[in-house]
Amino acid sequence: MKILDGAELAGFIKERQAKQVRALRQSWRVIPKLSIVRTGKDDVTGSYLRLKEQYGEDILVDVDLNSVESSELISTIERLNKDDTVHGIIVQLPLEDVSQTEEAVNAVAEEKDVDGLGKGMTFTPATALAIDWLVAGYDVTLQGKQVAIVGKGRLVGGPLSELWTKAGFNVTVYDRTTEDLVGKLSQADVLVTATGVPDLITNDMVKEKAVVIDAGTASENGKIVGDISADIRDRLDLTITPEKGGVGPLTVAALFDNVIQSARRVADTKGQQDL
Repeated sequence: MKILDGAELAGFIKERQAKQVRALRQSWRVIPKLSIVRTGKDDVTGSYLRLKEQYGEDILVDVDLNSVESSELISTIERLNKDDTVHGIIVQLPLEDVSQTEEAVNAVAEEKDVDGLGKGMTFTPATALAIDWLVAGYDVTLQGKQVAIVGKGRLVGGPLSELWTKAGFNVTVYDRTTEDLVGKLSQADVLVTATGVPDLITNDMVKEKAVVIDAGTASENGKIVGDISADIRDRLDLTITPEKGGVGPLTVAALFDNVIQSARRVADTKGQQDL
């Protein structure tokens, strides 16, 4: 078994980001700032917010958490759009009122949409970017392989399939309603799953010597779990993300990379071109 350790890769990326932020703050008086807008509360959301706040603290990016009522959501985003000290805005999903999702993500100004969820996105969505970094960092070959993505969501499956299809890879997207999911997934050389349905991916769905990337997140008995069943992790033939520290740490790193890019644009307006 080969482990795709996203936490290890994120550590190297964090060192590079810390240097970039230090240069922005010290040389150009630009203080990168991420604003998070949230409605409602759940265990999974709370854990990821803590990760983002800690990561920002580690690399000296300010993180501003705005917990608001659903009725204040759009006005809060509009206020942050106009705030020149804010370089990135994310709408923390899921929202308490899911019917607001489309309006909210599209209300974020394009140049501050660091989650890349709006219609006119400038940035690659963080989780898709993280998975791309993960396969590149561990020299996983996608060219000539059958790649299966389970889940069509806007956070992972949708943007990742678009990213890899544009790169020329053979990508097919499925979801849990796909007929004969076992038969189709068992032919995939690379399997990425992001449905948030615990134990959806069973051992008979995974081809021998496949690459398995579990980007699913759900709360089960107070614990955050992925999509794949436990017995898959007993197999020694797979290249696979760990139960913890796979895609998650790299997703946070990718998000902050987008924030730093946004802040660098401000530095560029001050004449800095080589941070």
